Amino acid sequence: MVPRAHYRKAVETALARSPVCGLMGPRQSGKSTLAREIAGTAASHYFDLESPRDQLRLQNPELALGRLSGLVVLDEVQTQPDLFPVLRVLADRADVPARFLILGSAAPELVARSAESLAGRIEYVDLHGFDLTETGSGTQETLWLRGGFPRSYLAASDEASVAWREGFVRTFLERDLPQFGIRVGAAAMRRFWTMLAHMHGQIWNASELGRAMGLSDKTVRKYLDELSQTFMVRQLQPWFENIGKRQVKSPKIYLRDSGILHHLIGLETESQLHAHPKVGSSWEGFALEQVLRQTRPTQAYFWGTQGGAELDLLVFAAGRRLGYEFKYAERPQFSRSMRVAMEDLRLDSLVVICPGSVQATLAPGVEVMGIDAFAGIASP
Repeated sequence: MVPRAHYRKAVETALARSPVCGLMGPRQSGKSTLAREIAGTAASHYFDLESPRDQLRLQNPELALGRLSGLVVLDEVQTQPDLFPVLRVLADRADVPARFLILGSAAPELVARSAESLAGRIEYVDLHGFDLTETGSGTQETLWLRGGFPRSYLAASDEASVAWREGFVRTFLERDLPQFGIRVGAAAMRRFWTMLAHMHGQIWNASELGRAMGLSDKTVRKYLDELSQTFMVRQLQPWFENIGKRQVKSPKIYLRDSGILHHLIGLETESQLHAHPKVGSSWEGFALEQVLRQTRPTQAYFWGTQGGAELDLLVFAAGRRLGYEFKYAERPQFSRSMRVAMEDLRLDSLVVICPGSVQATLAPGVEVMGIDAFAGIASP
């Protein structure tokens, strides 16, 4: 079992501050495991809302939940959206005897209803798959290849991991999306998802993708937003600076989990990955997710100009502008694009992330750092 100390602390802190905590994340990312671990340390009541038995227990939800004290966990709460008004009533009691931990897979209806019914009463924690700080030293290659979903990463073999990911993709398309209220055929969405995998790390181009699928720009945009809302895809928005240059105005598209990316483009082993033309963009997306997990910015951007200068990631922290570049190379070099980004964006620092644990200075304010070193992991 891989400890998930950061997420546990975040949930416990949220429950101490707010009557309701929403633990959000994709299916099979470990929400239920973490919730049961937290519930095991206190007086608690656990409801799995996909269980017929627990559905019967909640036929009169205000009566059933109103008499409980301690921690009340509601798993897969998006299956019963009518619970949100009840939770609002219970959270507004003068002396709240219970705290509510609700688990959801980021269904659009779930987010909309909770935002409307529980505004000011709920605090969200987003839970993702494993990252390097959790898996530790010597795990970089396996985590990159298999991705962070616990059962994929912990599988007994690469073959078993591939089988799990295929099952996940099929279940997500055939069961989960319809349950979330997303009415798109499984075959059409899989084709779209696969095409996105081949665009991983590139600028979004709705017209090109729409022509390839025989769909309108509006339809492929809708598909993209649905995969984003369910934590499968990241749309990294562009940053604009008043510098008198034409700048890129469309988002960059990344599949959030590298294992799902590799499965959709047919990569099953490390040797296949390292020989594939997408290895560089795959590494970029993997490293991007690792940095975002470590820095946890409220907003993140990329930046690019029509002249070719670009910055893979721009975040703002404590009034400082921090830039990140991701290079699949043992010894990245300081480039003209980096110099332009430093000057035009007035960066306080620029970190170039590469594989391994190397640390070196490339130029004033510019450092190259292996991803293990960035994550604070010693080399094996």
